[in-house]
Amino acid sequence: MCVSLERISDCVYVMLLFVLFMGAIGAEEDPALCKMLGSPEFPLLSKEGDIIIGGVFSIHSQISKPPLSFTDTPEPIKCSRINFRELRFAQTMIFAIEEINNSSSLLPNISVGYRIFDSCGSTLPSTRAVMALMNGQERTLGKTCYNQSPVHAIIGASESSSTIVMLQISGIFQIPVISHFATCACLSNRREYPSFFRTIPSDYYQSRALAKLVKHFGWTWVGAVRSDNDYGNNGMATFITAASQEGVCIEYSESISRTDPSQHIARVVKVIQRGSATVLIAFLAQSEMNILLEEALNQNLTGVQWVGVESWITAGYFATTKYSSVLTGSLGFTIRKAKITGLQEFLLQVNPGQDRQNNLLKEFWEATFGCTFQSSLDGQTKCTGSERLQDINNPFTDVSQLRISNNVYKAVYAVAHAMHNMLKCGQSGEAVKQQCIWNYPEPQHVMKNLQAVNFTLQSGEGVYFDRNGDPVAIYELVNWQRNQAGDIVFEAVGSYNASQPNGKQFTMNGRNITWAAESLKRPRSVCSESCPPGFRQAVIRGKPSCCFSCIACAAGEISNSNNSAECSRCPLEYWSNEDQSQCVPKVIEFLSYGETMGALLATFSLFGAGSTLVVFCVFFQFRHTPLVKASNSELSFLLLFSLTLCFLCSLTFIGRPTECSCMLRHTAFGITFALCMSCILAKTIAVVIAFKAKRPSNTFPQCSAPLQRTSVLGCTLLQVLVCVLWLTLAPPFPYKNTAHANERIILECNLGSPIGFWAVLGYIGILAVLCFILAFLARKLPDNFNEAKFITFSMLIFCAVWITFIPAYVSSPGKFTVAVEIFAILASSYGLLFCIYTPKCYILLLKPDRNTKKHIMGRKSS
Repeated sequence: MCVSLERISDCVYVMLLFVLFMGAIGAEEDPALCKMLGSPEFPLLSKEGDIIIGGVFSIHSQISKPPLSFTDTPEPIKCSRINFRELRFAQTMIFAIEEINNSSSLLPNISVGYRIFDSCGSTLPSTRAVMALMNGQERTLGKTCYNQSPVHAIIGASESSSTIVMLQISGIFQIPVISHFATCACLSNRREYPSFFRTIPSDYYQSRALAKLVKHFGWTWVGAVRSDNDYGNNGMATFITAASQEGVCIEYSESISRTDPSQHIARVVKVIQRGSATVLIAFLAQSEMNILLEEALNQNLTGVQWVGVESWITAGYFATTKYSSVLTGSLGFTIRKAKITGLQEFLLQVNPGQDRQNNLLKEFWEATFGCTFQSSLDGQTKCTGSERLQDINNPFTDVSQLRISNNVYKAVYAVAHAMHNMLKCGQSGEAVKQQCIWNYPEPQHVMKNLQAVNFTLQSGEGVYFDRNGDPVAIYELVNWQRNQAGDIVFEAVGSYNASQPNGKQFTMNGRNITWAAESLKRPRSVCSESCPPGFRQAVIRGKPSCCFSCIACAAGEISNSNNSAECSRCPLEYWSNEDQSQCVPKVIEFLSYGETMGALLATFSLFGAGSTLVVFCVFFQFRHTPLVKASNSELSFLLLFSLTLCFLCSLTFIGRPTECSCMLRHTAFGITFALCMSCILAKTIAVVIAFKAKRPSNTFPQCSAPLQRTSVLGCTLLQVLVCVLWLTLAPPFPYKNTAHANERIILECNLGSPIGFWAVLGYIGILAVLCFILAFLARKLPDNFNEAKFITFSMLIFCAVWITFIPAYVSSPGKFTVAVEIFAILASSYGLLFCIYTPKCYILLLKPDRNTKKHIMGRKSS
C-alpha cells in the first residue's frame, strides 16, 4: 500500500508506465506507441558494445517532486546534489567493463558496453531508468521499437525500494538485475523475484548480527530508527524479532523518510533525547541518515552510542568534523573491504574533457573544485578543466574503504562470466586464438548462467550465488575511531560469518573500542539494573520484559546468576544461605552433650543417679536398724536400684539417634519405671496391710517376701512383654524430620508404633494411679511412721509431672521434644527419691534417737 505522498505519486507513475509498457510487444506495428514508450531521458554515461550492461545508481541524492494536478502535463523531475560515493560506484562499473574488454581470456573478441542511469535514490526515477534500459533511447518516429531489450543485465540499484520497482518491470521479461547495495531480506524470495541477484548479503543476516552485537555488550534496552521504505522496515522487523530472541527490548522504534517535513524529523530526535536507552540502532539509508544527523546537530544530540548498518557506517561523507561530535565511537557491520588494482588511477583520470557534451562530468567537476564552467556567473571561480583530482580528498577519490565499490566490480564480472559461458568457441588451442560465435542470448539463459557462476577474482575472492541469488553473508564490525592526526578511521574490531555454526558466527578480535564521545567506558543501556544472585526478575505490568523489578528469592530457593528469571528450590536436605545465592546443607539438629541444654540434663541425670547411690549406701549402713527394717529393706533397696536406672535411662535420650539408641531409650524408660512403680505399689500394699492389722501391738507384721517378689516381677514382666511386642512389630527408628522446620533437619526417633509408646506410658500411669490411691487411703497412719503419706506426695508429683508432660511433648518442636521427655523422667525420679527417702535419711543421720522400735510402733493419741 502506498501511504506517503512520494509513494502515491510513484504508484501513479508506475501504473501509467506499466499499462503503456504492456503494449511494447506490439509496438513494432505502432510507431506512435513506440514514441510514447521512448525513454524520457538519455543515460548519463553510455557506451555501445556487443553486450550491453545497464547500470542504475543514486548519482544525485535530492529530487524535486512535481505537482500532480491530473489536468496539466507534469513538470519533469529534477535531481540535484551529486553523490560522490555513488558516482564512484558508476565509475567502478565502467572500470570493470574496460578491464573485461581488454582481457583476452574473458569474452574474447566480444565488446561490452554500458548504459548508466540516475535513480536519484527514489522509486519514480528508478522506474523511468529501467523503462529506458528496456526500450532504448530513440525519440523519433522513424525508428523501430524492439520487443527485445537492448540490455542483457542491469547492475543496481543502490536502494531496496528502487530495486523492487525495477524488478516488478524487468522481471516480466526475465532480465536479470544484480544489485550491489539492495539488502532487503524480502528480495531473497525467489517466487516473487526470480531474476534478482546481489553481491551484498541480505539484511536477514545483518539484522541478526546486530542483535548478537547488542547482546554481546549487554545492551538490553535500545532505541531504533529506520528508513520508512522496504529496506528499513524489513530490516528493522528482522532485527526486532532477533533481538527479542536474544533478550533485547526496543524502547522506541521510529521511522523517517527524506521527504518527511522537518517537524517530523525534529520530533524523532526529541524522542531519542528523551529516551532512557543510550544505544541507538540506526537502520537508515544514507539519505535518511543525512537529514537525521542535520537535525541531531541542531538539537545538540550527544552521548548516544550509534549502531549502524552497511548503508552508512563506512560512508566517508559522514566521517567529517561536522558530524564527529555525534558519530564518534559508532559501531556497525559492513561488508569486507577489498583492493581493486588500478581503480584509483582510473578515477583520477576522470575529466570533463573525456566527453565535453556530458553534463554529469561538468557537474561533478564544479562540485569537486567549487568552480563553474558558466562565464555569466559572477563571484565564482572559472573551471579550466585542468584541475587535478590528485589534490582533492573526497569520497570519489577515496579508495581506502572499497566495500560497495567491490560489490559493483563483482557484479560486472558475474555478468561477464555468465555471458562467457554462453559463447560457442572452437577448440583451436589458447583462448586468444579461439573463434567464438556470439548469438543473441535469451534473458532466461542469462539468468540460468548467472545462477551457476563460480569464479575467483584476481584478489582471490570467490564469487557465487546461492539458490536465492545471495552471496555468503560475511561482515566486518567497524568502529569509528580517531587516528593520531585527528581524522576518523573505520577500525575493524570484529566479524560475523553466517556460514559458521551458531555460537561461532560473531567474534571480536580483541582490539580496543572507542565509545560514544561523552562516555569514558562502555555505555550501559538497560531498562532495569541487573538482579544479583539471590534475586529473580519480576515483570512490571504494561512494560517490556527488559523492564523488571528484583524480588528476593524465598527461603529455601536460590538464584546463582545475574538476572535469573526464576528461583530454583534447594534439594530436600539443603537450604539456601543468607544471600539466597547457593544451597548449603541444612543444619542437623538433635540434643547433644555438647550444647548447654544437653550438658545440664546429663548433669542432673548423673547427679540423680549419684544421689540415689548415696541413699543406697546410707540404707545399707543402717540396714539392721528398726527404721530400715520397718521400711521393708528388700523393697527399699530394689526401689533405689530402679530409681538409679531411671536416672541413667535419661542419658539414652541425649546424643545422635541411632537404631540401637532409639529402641533402647523407650524400652529402658518403660521397663525401669514399671519396675519402680511395681516396687512402690508392693511397698504401699505392705504398709497398708501392716497398719491395718487387728493386733497392732504384736510384732511388726510383714507380707511374705515371695508374694512381694512375685508381684514386683509380674508387674514388671507385663511391661517387658509390651516392649517386646512393640520392638517386634514396629520398633522405633532414627528419622530425619524435614517437615517441622524447613531450614534444618531434626534427627529424632520415630516411635514406629505410637500405640506401643502410649501403651508403655499408659501402663506406667495405671501403676502410678494404683499407688496413689492406696497411699491416699493410708494417709491417716500414725505420725511416727507415716510412709504412706510420703508415697502419696511422691505419687502426686509423679502424676502431675506426667500429666503435664503429654501436652508439652506433643507441642514441643525438634530437640525440645526430647528435652521435655528427659525433664519428665528426671522430675518424677527426683520426686520419688526426695519424697520417700529424705525423711528416712533425716532420721537415720540426724535423729538417731527416733530410730527405735518403740518410736516406730507408736500411735497417735485419740
